[in-house]
Amino acid sequence: MTHNHDHHHPSKEETMNAIRTLLSYIGEDVSREGILETPARVVKAYTELTEGYHAIPSEILAKTFDVKADEMVMVKDIHYWSLCEHHMLPFHGHATVAYLPRERVVGLSKIPRVVEAFSRRLQVQERLTNQIAETINKELDPLGVAVLMEGHHLCCSMRGAKKPVTMKTSKLIGKFKTEQEVRNEFLMLAKG
Repeated sequence: MTHNHDHHHPSKEETMNAIRTLLSYIGEDVSREGILETPARVVKAYTELTEGYHAIPSEILAKTFDVKADEMVMVKDIHYWSLCEHHMLPFHGHATVAYLPRERVVGLSKIPRVVEAFSRRLQVQERLTNQIAETINKELDPLGVAVLMEGHHLCCSMRGAKKPVTMKTSKLIGKFKTEQEVRNEFLMLAKG
């Protein structure tokens, strides 16, 4: 998913004006000293929080190493931050990502970078989980991929139900889906 360039891309100034409108709408005084710099700061913050739109996950995974290995590769406790696409409020948590190499592996730092590339966009947790798994599956052609994510959703904690909500999602591909033994090993290692 990339920016659709068919529509008008607002300038920074137009975007700051939109934030001033929002501030006025909620009852804030946009000329108040503490608020004067807020539109610029919000634009900067959202630019950082959504920089995943400019990341190319396939490029992150492009440099691979040939390994004759049949051991599971697992990266645990990858902390991620994202924004829910329904309220643009944060959700965050941890991801565990594993794959069974066929012959190609990537440097370990690349897996968290793929998680970040997809999480720093407006998201829903289910799609985020699927995108990570499917991209690793496509780019590395492994025997299987497993992604387990838990997320704490501020849109639920702060509004409406006002209860802290932890959501768990998983995506299993290949041997993680078809072979009980592999799945059990993954779940055991992920929890352990």
